[in-house]
Amino acid sequence: MTGSKLHQLALTQTSGVGNSLIKTLISYCGSPEDVFTTPRGKLEKIPGVGKMVSTNIINHKEAFEKAEIILKATDAQNAHLLFYTENNYPTYLKQLIDSPALIYLKGNLLPENRRYISIVGTRQATKEGKQIVDKIIRELAPYNPVIISGLAYGIDIEAHKAALENNLETFGVMATGLEKIYPSIHTKIANKMLEKGGVLTEYPPGIKMDPAYFPARNRIIAGLSEATLIIEAGIKGGALITAYLARDYDREVFAIPGSLTSKLSEGCNHIIKNNLAQLVTSADDIAFFLGWERGIQEPIPKQALIRQEDVSNEEWKVIQLLSSNELHIDEISWKSQIQLGKLASILLNLEFRNIVISMPGKKYRLK
Repeated sequence: MTGSKLHQLALTQTSGVGNSLIKTLISYCGSPEDVFTTPRGKLEKIPGVGKMVSTNIINHKEAFEKAEIILKATDAQNAHLLFYTENNYPTYLKQLIDSPALIYLKGNLLPENRRYISIVGTRQATKEGKQIVDKIIRELAPYNPVIISGLAYGIDIEAHKAALENNLETFGVMATGLEKIYPSIHTKIANKMLEKGGVLTEYPPGIKMDPAYFPARNRIIAGLSEATLIIEAGIKGGALITAYLARDYDREVFAIPGSLTSKLSEGCNHIIKNNLAQLVTSADDIAFFLGWERGIQEPIPKQALIRQEDVSNEEWKVIQLLSSNELHIDEISWKSQIQLGKLASILLNLEFRNIVISMPGKKYRLK
């Protein structure tokens, strides 16, 4: 287990290798361990891997030294490392092409087969805005969703507090390493969340805080849930960025309308007016749009139930390639480096097992 985690971490610490390239490397090579044993010539034939990156992979001593330091720090935090190919990686996030290859999580693993909703808004929340958060989450409690937010001042922290008060699981997405809660004034709430939920980040321990990490953090907030609710937001800022990202991910976006004279309602009113969000005023509105029924949990997508150990390495490559969208058989062959004749047999077998569906025009998608 440690060896595998070390290789996963080493990939993230290899210069020139980002989240997207990690996924490409895994799809071609099979596993993090295999990436580091693949000959230079084969590495350089992989899209996105040139001479410089292949050299960094071959000369991986520094990457593994960094990985060992991070692994020790993560163990000291009693934290989980979630790699995107593993079953404990968040279901909704796994579906996104720009999801982090590796997540650091402190607290509980994100539960499977559950409803997830992200609730975000302005840092300068009004008293009325906080009251709306409390009301909506209290009304949501019978549906038993997991509440996602960003631990920030204002609407975010109010969402976490209201979730705890209503005995709901809640997870905070951070733009720092796990050892540093930001803002620090929310450390006490974050610690309470570890008992029923947790905190997570894509950034390793010891990383220096950077304002650029916060917009990147918002894509995880949007990606973790089937829907995002905006409560009080200006025309600019992180809340609207999260809303736009959720729209890009084809997730539902909801917004609470506000006063025409309030700057803190401009963002919500704008996305409602431009059909970028559904206008809602209660939890029942949200449940109606999402098709939720009280006490009944929605099934998780089929691909999240597929375990890597239940399929061959080549079948797993195909499943991972189809996890984001449908692909033509020629594109699957090119990306997986599986010959067309053999690939046709693999796809047929996956069809028989109810994992893959064939589409018109020799395209395939996961069922």
